[in-house]
Amino acid sequence: MTMILDEGLSGEEVLAVRGLESPDGRGAPGPAAGYAGLVRCGRPLAYPVPAEDLPPLLRRRAERSADRYAGVIFAFDLDVLPTGERYTGARLDVTLADPGARVVQLAADGDEFGLVQGEAASAAALRTVSATRSRPGLLRRLGRRAGTPRAWTTGLQSGSFGWVYDDPRGTVLLPRTYGMHALVEMPSGATDLAGVLTVQAETADRTLMTPAVEFREPFTEAAVPSGAAVRMCLAADVVGYSRRRNAETEELQRDLVRVLSEARRAAGIAESAVRPQPQGDGQFTVLPVGIDEAAVIPTMIATLRAALLDRDRGRAAAERMRLRVALHRGLVKETANGWVGAAAIAVHRLLDSPPLRAAIKENPEAPYVLGLPDVLYQDVIAHAVEPPLASDFRPMTVELPEKDFVEHGWLTVGAAR
Repeated sequence: MTMILDEGLSGEEVLAVRGLESPDGRGAPGPAAGYAGLVRCGRPLAYPVPAEDLPPLLRRRAERSADRYAGVIFAFDLDVLPTGERYTGARLDVTLADPGARVVQLAADGDEFGLVQGEAASAAALRTVSATRSRPGLLRRLGRRAGTPRAWTTGLQSGSFGWVYDDPRGTVLLPRTYGMHALVEMPSGATDLAGVLTVQAETADRTLMTPAVEFREPFTEAAVPSGAAVRMCLAADVVGYSRRRNAETEELQRDLVRVLSEARRAAGIAESAVRPQPQGDGQFTVLPVGIDEAAVIPTMIATLRAALLDRDRGRAAAERMRLRVALHRGLVKETANGWVGAAAIAVHRLLDSPPLRAAIKENPEAPYVLGLPDVLYQDVIAHAVEPPLASDFRPMTVELPEKDFVEHGWLTVGAAR
């Protein structure tokens, strides 16, 4: 079993301290008379998110309306129960006061929202990173996932929503510190976020909950750092390259450069807009700022598949060029010796991950396998109308303890015909 520890809320971070009560009002004796335990409810952090930083579908909707959008981080801490009971579930429920407000995105964890080891993998996440500079503990809560059950969310597209953490099998110890992220749509004149929240906790034998806690928080402006931008990264690697003879590897390198270039150009990305980094049997490319991922990804992958099949038509299996491919998105910056940023590292973690290596080995006829992070799946693939579709993907978890890396992702196997 794994216990997750984190620094607790303190000082001005605490909105209220409330007791956990049994629904019938008969709480076990605890730190406060009649309460089973105490909960520290964090002061929500709300910050504006401009339309250009929203996920693609929301961005298009925002451009047609006067509504405004805000990212919000909620947090709470559970005390150790004096009875010695173990928590088997925890839940936060939020109801917004403004009848015109609703939640339009609920992140199950940092992966889904777009955080890679605490760094931004989406423009909205970049706003979050900037907004939490004065409260960095909140950002760490969003990114802590190893060993904990993933949340399931409720109330999307409404003014009442929440997160539920459940461990019915008893295989882990639930953490006592929680952080969660939402994206809220509000009327254009809104200047703050108000509502009520409640915390519920489960033990093996009972349900406990707090009275409602009211909140009203003004928006905190989040200045985005200069010199860096959120971009999509692509990495590709030739399968079985080291087993080829010199003449074959020379041909593979030449053809790899060609098929990746064809895929980018078909997606509307000019060669002058990128500077691919050759890596012998692979290539790493950072794509331009502001591309329409919903159009670029399907076109690029479809063209890559067609180019690979055309290249290998009539060749023996041992002569084919098959690829592992990975996409990622995040805050990156070009420096004197290449690109720096969590996404530039994470895309290679996905590319070299055991799930992708196993998938290409288990599908010897496939021209490629593709892996991507949860944030790209949720923002793009989940809404795709052209292949690759959501139904083509299966979930994977890339966990590399020696590199302190855990990420939820998705993979798909390219069709051979």
